Amino acid sequence: MAFFRQYIAPLIVVLVFVFSLVVVSARIFLPNDMAAPAPIEEANPASDKAQIPDADAVAGLPPNLAPFIQGLPNDPTQL
Repeated sequence: MAFFRQYIAPLIVVLVFVFSLVVVSARIFLPNDMAAPAPIEEANPASDKAQIPDADAVAGLPPNLAPFIQGLPNDPTQL
């Protein structure tokens, strides 16, 4: 057990660190559009509003389950 603790376990930790370093550093070689972070804004926010279904149209679920499907409304008085 001491052999594993002194030689094998540290080797595994170092190998995981080196593997992680290589994977993260591989972003240097990606094309420019893939090396950038992902955008956080929506591309077409107007078209997304047309895709949100009504609370009554969601699989016939009771209205009190609608927040779990659609999320909470922006106006807290609509609850």
